[in-house]
Amino acid sequence: MKKMFFTAIIGSLIFASCSSDDEPITETSNIEVPSNYTFERDGQSTVDFSGQTTRILMAEEILNSFTDFENTTVISLQAMYAHQEGDLDFSDAALNASDKNVRSKTAASQDYFSANTTEAAAIRNLFDSYISGQVNEVFPNKDVLAVAGSAGQLADGTKTRYVNAKGLVYNQMFAKSLIGALMADQMLNNYLSIAVLDADNKVADNDNGITEDGETFTTMEHNWDEAYGYLYGTSVDAANPNVTIGGDDSFLNDYLGTVNADPDFSTIAADIFDAFKLGRAAIVAKDYTVRDTQAAIIRQKISEVIAIRAVYYLQQGKNLLANGDFGAAFQNLSEGYGFVFSLRFTRNQSTDTSFFSTSEVDGFTSALLADGLNGFWDLEPSTLDSITEAIAAKFDFTVEQAASAN
Repeated sequence: MKKMFFTAIIGSLIFASCSSDDEPITETSNIEVPSNYTFERDGQSTVDFSGQTTRILMAEEILNSFTDFENTTVISLQAMYAHQEGDLDFSDAALNASDKNVRSKTAASQDYFSANTTEAAAIRNLFDSYISGQVNEVFPNKDVLAVAGSAGQLADGTKTRYVNAKGLVYNQMFAKSLIGALMADQMLNNYLSIAVLDADNKVADNDNGITEDGETFTTMEHNWDEAYGYLYGTSVDAANPNVTIGGDDSFLNDYLGTVNADPDFSTIAADIFDAFKLGRAAIVAKDYTVRDTQAAIIRQKISEVIAIRAVYYLQQGKNLLANGDFGAAFQNLSEGYGFVFSLRFTRNQSTDTSFFSTSEVDGFTSALLADGLNGFWDLEPSTLDSITEAIAAKFDFTVEQAASAN
């Protein structure tokens, strides 16, 4: 398991968070903000997001097993997804010993799903269907050339993709959908939620420095760190993660790095990290107004990352289809499909709900497969343009800007 080393000294740099002209200017003169994400109490670190690190590492192994044709079964893959403590599901003994799993935190946020268990169950069942579809539909045809209406492989001399009868690449759909249903949902709609941060006696305990039993942190501090962990939980240096942003996992960290590398969005990683850091410092300073302002920034920026990648992959797929490169096209379209699905878990601060309703997202994903009987094989450029324009219209970027964010 990757190890994270936390700097022991808290810096005294004091600054205001203002990542763009249209974001609120927040007075932070009474808040000590460290240069890195390092916080202490009585000489000991108060930062802990080990549960998030565990789930990211589990998700990595699950994703790898999607193309382990020799060893993977529906039962083994489902067991990894819904891991039970002590079961030997993973190659890492620490993961096997863990009482954590990925499935129980899929579509499980307080704000979106605590009173919406029917949709939560449907979403988890959808992930289950990707697992069974990969093994039951794709595995038997892994050595067969895929054609419209028949699962198999598409090779271009450098890479081989494995698709179902409609051209869907299940492992890509699983991974990109998980970015929304696990990482973003838990971050934006659970651990950064006022309903979670201020629940029970958390405000009073934080005000009085009352820590969890046997721990160095208050529950509110820990909740904020758990949100942080879903983005930076496997970073080489989690206290200063932007040094390696984009290279530390296959999920949200990966795609934040990709978006940040585009000149149109080159401050987004710094904006998110600074908001996490200032929000955590505000909790230490017991300034919950500043905390909530930083949570709003994180919600907006993470939502933008998901939307940008949805537009990018659909537009890339369109261009590749035009060139007759079906393997690469279906790979990109499957990634785009997953990011479109992940739009359900974004958070619009103006409405306090998702940027896209369930029906809107369902409309997008249905349209991607509705141009003919054979799904992606029949997909029309106009469908992709219509969907990407509808996504970009909710944000302050254009289709052209997002389409170049490679």
